[in-house]
Amino acid sequence: MENIAMRDAFGAALVEIGKTNDKLMVLDADVSSSTKTGLFGKAYPDRFFNMGVAEANMVDVAAGMATVGYRPVVSAFAIFLALKATDQIRNVVCYNNLNVIIGGGYSGLSDSFDGASHQSITDIAIMRAFPNLTVLCPADANDVEAALRQALEIDGPVYIRMCRNPGPVLDKNPLTIGKADTLVEGDDVTIGACGLTVPMALEAAALLAEKGVKAEVLDMASIKPLDREAVLASVEKTGCFLSVEEHSIHGGLGGAVSELLAKNKPVPMDFVGVEDCFTESGPYDLLMEKYGISSSAIIEKAQALVASKS
Repeated sequence: MENIAMRDAFGAALVEIGKTNDKLMVLDADVSSSTKTGLFGKAYPDRFFNMGVAEANMVDVAAGMATVGYRPVVSAFAIFLALKATDQIRNVVCYNNLNVIIGGGYSGLSDSFDGASHQSITDIAIMRAFPNLTVLCPADANDVEAALRQALEIDGPVYIRMCRNPGPVLDKNPLTIGKADTLVEGDDVTIGACGLTVPMALEAAALLAEKGVKAEVLDMASIKPLDREAVLASVEKTGCFLSVEEHSIHGGLGGAVSELLAKNKPVPMDFVGVEDCFTESGPYDLLMEKYGISSSAIIEKAQALVASKS
């Protein structure tokens, strides 16, 4: 299985789309060599803008571009877009429902060695609370290109959350806004995952099957809008739900699903993600394991959910 980093796919997709879409503008906050938007800058220098370490101003400039018919993409680390440009994203982009794409790179724990100040574990919670904003968390490199192409076709702002590190390119349907993709069918427990935790969920489901537990795995890249029908249909079969994400357990994918199930079909539920704490510096894989984002954690919590039904 080929491993490709989402940031590489993002840069390549921008270049390819730029060939036929002359309204595409790319703005970066002085991290273009990291986010790979520099590839677009090299190909189309007249449509690329390095705004410096000024994320809030960058978003305002992009909003202005959107008001005159351009399709701007702003790119920076997810943590700085979600926190340093929060006011501008909310009051300028979302309030006016402008066609601005927000590309949040280095999300979750993937900026591992820079520690808690750079690790974005609250961005989904922040972004999905804003009216009008579509929130997407691609599972692999192919999903990144699909997300970008669809975001450029719809009306309104879109947040695309991307991991820094390489991940497997999965044999699955590409991301579709508003839809969850059922990757494995089962009737014992529903596992809903997004981002680079989707391969973990698939690995966990295969190991659970060996233990006699049939897990249904949903790729939930479209966090907002959420595929309500897919979630409700799945828990109707399984009677429980486990959310898996590279994010705090508060307010992210798990929060979105909790809100849906609390109103429509309350079932036993648990969460795989970062507990209520700040994270730290270290190797990416070791951090993921330490903070409980792993196939083994998925298996343990899935088994406990199944047991809770009996």
